[in-house]
Amino acid sequence: MQTPVRTSSSRYLSRAQAQQFALPVLFSLFGVIMGSWAGRIPSMAERVHVSHSALSMVLLCMMGSLGARKTLLLSGMALLCVLIAIGVAPTVPLLMMAVLSLGITASTFDVAINSAATSRELRTGKSELSKLHGLGCAGGLAGATLGSLMASLHIKPGVHFMMLAVPLAFVLYIAYNMLEADQPSQAVEKKKFSLPRGPLLFLGMLGFLGSMAEGSIADWSGVFLKEHFGASEGLAPLALSAFSVMMLLARLVGDKLKVRYGARPLVTSGAMLGAAGLFFAVLSPNAYFALFGFAIAGLGMSLVFPFVFSAAGAQGPAALAGVASMAYSGSLMGPPVIGAIAQGMGMQIAIAYVGGLAALIAFVASRARMLK
Repeated sequence: MQTPVRTSSSRYLSRAQAQQFALPVLFSLFGVIMGSWAGRIPSMAERVHVSHSALSMVLLCMMGSLGARKTLLLSGMALLCVLIAIGVAPTVPLLMMAVLSLGITASTFDVAINSAATSRELRTGKSELSKLHGLGCAGGLAGATLGSLMASLHIKPGVHFMMLAVPLAFVLYIAYNMLEADQPSQAVEKKKFSLPRGPLLFLGMLGFLGSMAEGSIADWSGVFLKEHFGASEGLAPLALSAFSVMMLLARLVGDKLKVRYGARPLVTSGAMLGAAGLFFAVLSPNAYFALFGFAIAGLGMSLVFPFVFSAAGAQGPAALAGVASMAYSGSLMGPPVIGAIAQGMGMQIAIAYVGGLAALIAFVASRARMLK
């Protein structure tokens, strides 16, 4: 008579353990996909002969589209399919169309996993978004490093992405099925756009500026090393790797630091450090010193997104949707601005502009009362 009770209990524990495992896997998987894409940008730009201004229009398509959200499974599978399409696109117009699709599917997937993570923080009362974003960095580092290896072996991006898509689709399916059906917040799914107001506006501004800065580093750091220092296709993606590995290390301890020091001083001082690292990269005498500068930038910028999203999620799904909307607006604004600066004044000035964004993040964070 007691056996069914034990069986039910063990099934409940297994389900709970699976849920604990699912979100880290999904964050890591997302990092691998986006790191793989960013790591091959320099070689793809050369393959289709894209100028700074044209490449900025390609990266402009990396916008978030909160009105086109689908489920985690569908958006993740679509994301993998679009990644392959990017790798095989023969012309700039087709590449732009593919990257537009990547922007829609990636933003849908990104908001869904962050919504699930902030919901779990509210239920458990435990800060863990920094660690989850750290696992996303680990995935991004793995993806960018793999991209560097594939480029050094002269494996075309299309072949690389096809080799990646099949195993990741299987991992995605398993991890998605570990989550309960109601994990992605339905309120966020239905929210199309909400401009944050009052104290929440500061979080939205931090999301906007952080998205511009972090996305610009991911998209342009490899191009900077390749064009300014003449770095090889194998070395250029390591700028993103250096940025990501330090971001990873900081995010793994970020939740503990938040409990001890609070989110606002960590984000403020970190953004100032990030600005210093980017200016160091701009003034570096060679590519290896620049890699160190990008590593320092990664350490400094690491806690912006986890703490901003955590603070917004604590205010409810509508607040998270509003902050996410402003963050994706930053992704929309960043690429054409950086591309225009690079085209008109050179890559050094473009990266220095990103350093200025990091300094502005420090200023805004020092006045964001919701960062606690």
